[in-house]
Amino acid sequence: MRTGEKIKAFYDAMLAAYGPQHWWPAETPFEVVIGAILTQNTNWKNVERAIANLKREGLLSPETLAKIPTEQLAEVIRPAGYYRIKAKRLKNLIEMLVRDFGGDLDALFALRTSSLRETVLAVSGIGPETADSIVLYAAHKAVFVVDAYTARILYRHGVIDPDVTYEDIQSLMQDNLPEDVAMFQEYHALLVEVGKRQCKKAAPICPGCPLAPLLEPGQPVTF
Repeated sequence: MRTGEKIKAFYDAMLAAYGPQHWWPAETPFEVVIGAILTQNTNWKNVERAIANLKREGLLSPETLAKIPTEQLAEVIRPAGYYRIKAKRLKNLIEMLVRDFGGDLDALFALRTSSLRETVLAVSGIGPETADSIVLYAAHKAVFVVDAYTARILYRHGVIDPDVTYEDIQSLMQDNLPEDVAMFQEYHALLVEVGKRQCKKAAPICPGCPLAPLLEPGQPVTF
């Protein structure tokens, strides 16, 4: 099976097995932005606790986050882990938003996709996965989010080499899929689900995996 056909077949197989994932869980685009930063190196349950704290303290807006001292913010988001680092990253983002866009998230999201991505990536502490999560799930612009699950699954199916870059994987996915925001959101979420359930870091659990029928001789390749 050709690479493009396999990439499309992955999506169909996962969607048939798991159904729509309805990502990203949030009440507002700004909450998505905050969650994308808080979820770095932690699980979503911890993020939910941190966001609940922000809501309880009335801090889930650019205006209130701009005013709160970084040390105080860190204590509010403590459940998310690495809370001092993440507080600084949140403040860095808010500083950019207030300085360059008057605190208006819609003005930021009005940028063209490439410019929006570059603007968010320029914020200290925000890397490609976080930036793309913001662009895709908060701004609803078509970029494919690449994470460890994506790389692991594609490698074990022989789609990528182990030394490819984030940008290589992103280009591969975007070149072989229609430019569709909803599809990119579902595809990313479905890959995460497969990674959590079946394609685990230590070893894949191929029986019962919706992608198992798409394995070829000699696969899965394990790290």
